[in-house]
Amino acid sequence: MKIDRRAVIAAPVVLGIASMADAEVVASSVSTPQVDMVVVFKSKRRMGLYQNRDGKPVLLRSYQVDLGFEPYGDKARMGDGRTPEGTYFIDRRNENSAYHLSLGISYPNTIDVAEARARGEDPGGDIFIHGGPTSLRSRFKRDWTAGCIAVSNVEIEQIWDMVPLGTVIVIRP
Repeated sequence: MKIDRRAVIAAPVVLGIASMADAEVVASSVSTPQVDMVVVFKSKRRMGLYQNRDGKPVLLRSYQVDLGFEPYGDKARMGDGRTPEGTYFIDRRNENSAYHLSLGISYPNTIDVAEARARGEDPGGDIFIHGGPTSLRSRFKRDWTAGCIAVSNVEIEQIWDMVPLGTVIVIRP
């Protein structure tokens, strides 16, 4: 398994994640800064984009999010409507998404696969951060996705510009 600099940079940051949920956004002098970590707090329906500055996480942007249609608990199997919990990476980008733009999350990881197999289930996949649907279906419901993390179309455009491939994403309960 190849570990890149983002994983090394993000490791110390992961330890202080619990206190980051209520952090205030710090203005950046760069018009489109690149982030080192994305953190989702499912219970607060919040997602933060963080940059590591002098070994400390600095919140650059914060967004209200919608989750899977069954938002409580960790994703266990395909079709359960839950958003996974754990540490993943942004592993793909889709500019032709049915949800405006989307950033793929590396779910399932090896632990997710092993746990699902032990139960005789398929862990599912295709979890993304994305905008709203291109059709009006589900656009106005809270927690309407199949397990993804949804923001507005304007917000996913900002996130798209700031979050490169390989960025660590931590999804907390």
